[in-house]
Amino acid sequence: MVIPLHDDNPTERFPFVTVAIIALNVLVYLFIQPHSGVDSRLGTSRDTAFTLEHAAIPCELRQGEPATVQELNTGSCTAAARVDSREVFPEKNVWFAVFASMFLHGSILHIAGNMLFLWIFGNNVEDHLGHVGFTIFYFVVGVAALAAHYLADPGSTQPVIGASGAIAGVMGAYLVFWPRARVLTVIALLFFLPVYLPAAVLLAIWFGSQFLTGFNPNSGVAWVAHVGGFVAGAGIALALRGLLGPPRQRVRPAEPPQWGWGR
Repeated sequence: MVIPLHDDNPTERFPFVTVAIIALNVLVYLFIQPHSGVDSRLGTSRDTAFTLEHAAIPCELRQGEPATVQELNTGSCTAAARVDSREVFPEKNVWFAVFASMFLHGSILHIAGNMLFLWIFGNNVEDHLGHVGFTIFYFVVGVAALAAHYLADPGSTQPVIGASGAIAGVMGAYLVFWPRARVLTVIALLFFLPVYLPAAVLLAIWFGSQFLTGFNPNSGVAWVAHVGGFVAGAGIALALRGLLGPPRQRVRPAEPPQWGWGR
């Protein structure tokens, strides 16, 4: 596991959008998402019911309608599963759920990790694209990430939550714009080892690890969304780089890995 802590890549303007996205994610997790209690409608926990009511579910996107009780209970996204079975949340807007999913998280560690990655890589991408451009970019790659997840299993009745797909897109753009930027990274194996790595090396390790996650069907990680978001972000950045030219290189190029906290 690799955990970035800081990059040597200064910005020229304050990342208002990045901070706003982080604040909104934290606000939703702490004050809107329930974390205890039982939902009487489904006989399940309130947080599970909340997720089913507001998060994107591939099955619902395929049919354009909220899932039925039978579909969720059996995991079967078929016309037969809709016969004589009521929709669990009939007022749910399944298309708005695509965007709502980007602001829902399953645990403190889930949101903490996502927000750390967003802060380290998002501020520079926002600095280069501008506030409006970055806002559009963020949601476009977030939708692309969910689209990749959907295409991998359009009949799934499992909800998709987390900002990681959109953040993966931000990371893909960072790789294109600043591959040589130095990133202070903790390598977590049997011990924690701080080391400065070029962004290209760190992001390549992270990208490769997503495929390893895919070998574990019980991981619960939407790794295809991560891959899709990353590829979309890198592709858009390459197109923008061709149209607008490369960003100003204010970074000190990374040298070979330097062990420890010093420079």
